[in-house]
Amino acid sequence: MTDKILSRKDGAVGHLIFNNPERHNAVSLDMWAAAEAVVADFRADPDVRVMVVSGAGGKAFVSGADITRFEKDRATSEAVARYGKLVDRAYTAFYEFPKPTLAMIRGYCIGGGMALAMCCNMRIATDTSKFGIPAAKLGLGYGFKGIKRLVDVVGPSFAKEIFYTARQFTAAEAMAMGLINRAVTDESLESYVNDITAAMAADATTTRISAA
Repeated sequence: MTDKILSRKDGAVGHLIFNNPERHNAVSLDMWAAAEAVVADFRADPDVRVMVVSGAGGKAFVSGADITRFEKDRATSEAVARYGKLVDRAYTAFYEFPKPTLAMIRGYCIGGGMALAMCCNMRIATDTSKFGIPAAKLGLGYGFKGIKRLVDVVGPSFAKEIFYTARQFTAAEAMAMGLINRAVTDESLESYVNDITAAMAADATTTRISAA
């Protein structure tokens, strides 16, 4: 469907990679559709016991929507409604994935990237990663599902700070909020994630508990 969503299976671990590094892995509608298809494949494959979600290029996990595609993807009110429905369906596919999910975050995790990370069970990031939801600065509303998923992870007080200030937070701040599980060095991120997912995949059961 698009080369901007990549996937591979390493034994029991399925990897889904957002591959739009020239735009900090901003996501277009066709990327969401392709990601949803990968998630469905991992869901149906009994050999896949854990899913890792990451971004290509080393500078970003996901930086939100690809606004350069808005003229094409959101040209009419009907197109806007269709866009919202398809994006919500993609987030739901991640959130309701029945096996453990881990967001491997390197660099910027902004806007839609934060929403995607909140759909995962665990979030492991580099200690130089940045987090934020700039909706308030852009004059944009934010859907109830996305707000609830963030509140479920960090609680109402920190969720308000994230939304109302619309600023970027450091990995240390994200750790203090409970937004991420661990902050590790860039050099050790992949080995740390490989170790933890190998342990998860080897467990007797890998039934998902909840996204939060």
